[in-house]
Amino acid sequence: MITSVFKKSTPLNYSLVVILMLFFFLLYQFQDMIWLKSILLIVQKGFVFLLLAGSLFITNFICKKNGLSKDSTYTVFFFFLFLLFFPSLFDNLKIVVANVFLLLALRRLLSLQSLKASKEKIFDAALWILVASIFQPWCILFIALVFISVLFHVSSDYRNWFLPFIALFVVAIGFLVYLTIENTTIEEFWLDKLYVDPVLNYFTNNYQNWAFSIFMTTALFLLIVMLLSYANKPQLLHSSYKKVIGFFVIAIVVFFISPDKNNDVLLFAFAPLAIMGTNALEVFQQQVKQELLLGVLIVCSLFTFFSQL
Repeated sequence: MITSVFKKSTPLNYSLVVILMLFFFLLYQFQDMIWLKSILLIVQKGFVFLLLAGSLFITNFICKKNGLSKDSTYTVFFFFLFLLFFPSLFDNLKIVVANVFLLLALRRLLSLQSLKASKEKIFDAALWILVASIFQPWCILFIALVFISVLFHVSSDYRNWFLPFIALFVVAIGFLVYLTIENTTIEEFWLDKLYVDPVLNYFTNNYQNWAFSIFMTTALFLLIVMLLSYANKPQLLHSSYKKVIGFFVIAIVVFFISPDKNNDVLLFAFAPLAIMGTNALEVFQQQVKQELLLGVLIVCSLFTFFSQL
């Protein structure tokens, strides 16, 4: 029944997911309504919601535009369910903004498959990743995906290897101007956060621990399904799937080494996981298996959401 609803790609289905997301967003926000007394906080929370909704649709666009899934609403629904695992994301503007920039970068990297305007796409992807790293320093690791994409598609032109460094120069100039205006230093704003801290000791309660454990188990399952079904994918899409998997792996690495570690950083893994989840439903052609996968994920997401309220 669940799969039959989201099997189609219609405006009604997209509206349903957005309405559900708005409901849970407001449910989380209304725990403490002190923010209603501040216009600035109201605008900030509204901006966070719009960015999350935008992230959902960018992920869907990436998936459909590059032929990574059939025409359905599964991708946006998976992204929504992953959001429920970590409701504190609804208050984390910096992580949400960084994720939007990373998705814009992924969109450009996957579109390199067409070999059209490749230099512009490489530059744009590197630029978005570097801007994201201003908000979350270890996002700089995603730049490896730019060089991997160059290797896959346009490695013969040596100029393509230098484009990320040109993007770095552009972002650095803008960043230094901002620091000058704010009268602060690179160390205070950025470098003091750029060190490795692999220790998982940030959980404030068992519910956060459970949410993390269930999410990582789900992620591992979807990754395994993707790897097992990879050989059956069209040869033309192999490089795109490799980038999606690479994006997921880097996202998990960023989470584990970030010093300001919390579950919210796992947002960077939501887009590739939503694509992997859609892939899993297409691999499990029997409706019973599809319903079971979605049903278990819905139950887990609702449990983790309400347990953290």
